[in-house]
Amino acid sequence: MTEQPRVVIRRSQRRRRTISARREGDAILVMVPAGMDPGTEQHQVDALVDKVLRKEARSRVAADPVELTARAGLLAARYIEPVIGSRLSPRRVRWVSNQDHRWASCTPDTGEIRLSDRMAGFPSWVVDHVLIHELCHLVHPDHSPQFRALAMAHPRAEEAEGFLAGWSWATHRPISEHPALNDDLALGDPARS
Repeated sequence: MTEQPRVVIRRSQRRRRTISARREGDAILVMVPAGMDPGTEQHQVDALVDKVLRKEARSRVAADPVELTARAGLLAARYIEPVIGSRLSPRRVRWVSNQDHRWASCTPDTGEIRLSDRMAGFPSWVVDHVLIHELCHLVHPDHSPQFRALAMAHPRAEEAEGFLAGWSWATHRPISEHPALNDDLALGDPARS
């Protein structure tokens, strides 16, 4: 994993309520109101730094839905189509920032796959495994044994699931007790653990 950047907090008497963050060289500059509560400040600073880092990570990987969709098509052709004996065409694959409890999701009716931007900096083989998992929903919309067998087609599938479980544990986002990450590769809901 990459090293966390230096965070510089600049307090301003002119700011009343809002805070902002931006990259400045090797650091992330966060502008906060001078009188902000320290607990609230730390929480908001952490959230903004995370947002800046996720945006940077997205820019380093295929961010264009056309590129992501093409990547998904290549994975389908290599790992899924030979097993099912027919062509699989995801309609659109894109990064989203509103999936805090899932790694990805798929709408079989439309062929759309959404990937959590929390994975943008992950190794490509982890993202590929998640893509394969979601592509399998275009064949089996459930988590049946047939789905599971197909979803484990990637040669590093078990390793990828271990990576996702480790990341979830390290960031205090416990995953479900099911080893196959069966709830659409859920990040886990701390309220359920």
